[in-house]
Amino acid sequence: MHLKNKKVLVTGAGGFIGSHLTEYLVREGAEVRAVVHYNSRNDWGNLNFLPKDLLPEVDVHSIDITDPFSVRQVVEDCECVFHLAALIGIPYSYLAPAAYFEVNVRGTLNVLEAVRAFQIPRMVHTSTSETYGTARYTPMDEKHPLQGQSPYSASKIAADKLVESYWCSFGLPVSTLRPFNTFGPRQSARAVIPTIISQLKRDGKVRLGSLSPIRDFTYVTDTARAFVAVSESDSTLGIACNAGNGQGITIGDLANMLIGMVKPDAEIICEEERKRPEKSEVKALIASTDLIRTLTSWKPQVSLKNGLSEVIDFVERHPKIFSVDQYVV
Repeated sequence: MHLKNKKVLVTGAGGFIGSHLTEYLVREGAEVRAVVHYNSRNDWGNLNFLPKDLLPEVDVHSIDITDPFSVRQVVEDCECVFHLAALIGIPYSYLAPAAYFEVNVRGTLNVLEAVRAFQIPRMVHTSTSETYGTARYTPMDEKHPLQGQSPYSASKIAADKLVESYWCSFGLPVSTLRPFNTFGPRQSARAVIPTIISQLKRDGKVRLGSLSPIRDFTYVTDTARAFVAVSESDSTLGIACNAGNGQGITIGDLANMLIGMVKPDAEIICEEERKRPEKSEVKALIASTDLIRTLTSWKPQVSLKNGLSEVIDFVERHPKIFSVDQYVV
């Protein structure tokens, strides 16, 4: 299915990846309905960063993804649903695990049921590389075992399996995209790259947890293109596809790379409160992208260094939204 002139729904559109996907879809000529989480401030989150000429083209709806009635209302009459709405912070999942299952599992169930009820032609569900847990081998392909090393990853595994069950049980036309550590402008200081940059900008002291974990960072526009590529390929129906660069870097090396780009005389300070519990820490995530490259025309286009330059520029232009006074989960 090509999405130009199609009515497309994006849940979680106010989030980091969701806002970039929304922008990309509008630029590609889709008619976009964007779902953001309701709040009394009528705050649309990262959608507010969309160019002023594009935002009026987005049909924004504020709902709660855990409410099945409002989900049905926004899904009806769409031709493709991109489901990104989720609670994502791993440290906060240690404190509020029930909330993660309510949003990530029940919310996904609501979307699946609405897609099924209205016979929507296509749905793409968002997974995460965290569902794999620590790498048993690298690069990690889609056959890698799933392991719930945090309440967050367990909730996403449950959601992924729920999606799989709707494909197997009802033939629901759904695909799953499993991004590896997406980064870019608009990402909050909760994430490692913007928090390093914002700390460097403030006082040149980078406070981190473990430096040894290895991550595969993918620039956000590449992830947005991966969503669209998967949605347009019938070969991806009923399966999960990784989206990553296939190259790993330790958090320590990443920090040193950013130090060299922002403040060469900065120092790194390791803080215990920022470390995950030992058995919960995912040691390595490096993607195999053979499957998505075989089934679609997608491949990453933005290098880590070029992507980091874009994030540095964003942080410099929006200093007020990055708080480094205290560690926030």
